[in-house]
Amino acid sequence: MTLIDYPGLWRCLDDLGLGDCREQLEPLIRRRLSDEGHGDFRAWREVVEELNTEAGNSDVMRRLLLRLSPWRKGPFELDEITIDAEWRSNLKWERLEAGIAPLNGRSVLDVGCGNGYYALRMHNQGARAVIGLDPTVLYVMQFIAVQQFFHAPAVFVLPMRLDEFPAAQSFDTTFSMGVLYHQRSPLDHLRQLHDTLRQGGQLVLETLYLPGEEPCARTPPDRYARMRNVWLLPTIAELRTWLARTGFEDIRILDKSRTTPDEQRSTEWMTFESLATALRPDDPRRTVEDWPAPRRVIVVANSP
Repeated sequence: MTLIDYPGLWRCLDDLGLGDCREQLEPLIRRRLSDEGHGDFRAWREVVEELNTEAGNSDVMRRLLLRLSPWRKGPFELDEITIDAEWRSNLKWERLEAGIAPLNGRSVLDVGCGNGYYALRMHNQGARAVIGLDPTVLYVMQFIAVQQFFHAPAVFVLPMRLDEFPAAQSFDTTFSMGVLYHQRSPLDHLRQLHDTLRQGGQLVLETLYLPGEEPCARTPPDRYARMRNVWLLPTIAELRTWLARTGFEDIRILDKSRTTPDEQRSTEWMTFESLATALRPDDPRRTVEDWPAPRRVIVVANSP
């Protein structure tokens, strides 16, 4: 079974003006999607291949899909199977879909796309091509598994980081959701996102923020909400400054919301600790490290 439709991918990249990147990308993709890329790759590939032969047997397919746990983004409705992932990602999509530029006919880049949940939503909104990037091989294999249930030939999830993908001024819309606070240099990340967009293209950014009116940012000394890889948390005023300094204009706030255990929680499909254990039992407005509990903002901004 071929995991990536390479001819389809090359046609998609040709359409985006990135046809010259094939020699750079193909060896990287093949290396990542191999035993060399991850020690569990062979087991994950076996799941994907068995799914291909067990179509119609929902009990067997459900057991196979559980072997690809943990599922972070969802839910997915796959025939009679519901993948109830850690994140109810449909809620975030509902908060943003009415405020972004319509995706019909647009080329879209989804940075840090995870298992492709949002990429498939973008496809359903009429995007002509969606390229998702995520370096976590398990998430790519989850996408390959669920893709068998959807007809989405112009959606690809590739096992790589943004700085490994040559996307210069190729996309009409770029999404970066839940990525910025994991960057040691968030302004560099924003500049990279800016450089993926065509003139007049739109960035859709979702990230953690701190309450307060002053333009400032803070770095957790160790963990934030039990996460080690959170580097810099800005106020919204500071985030606006970052976006302006990295070349964006027409900056608009679409949504501000506090993340709750109703939206992010442990399930059968993600059995590890989740948000509830990261909040103080006596005061869920604070993390266990005594920081403000997670709040997320959705921002859109344009490339001039």
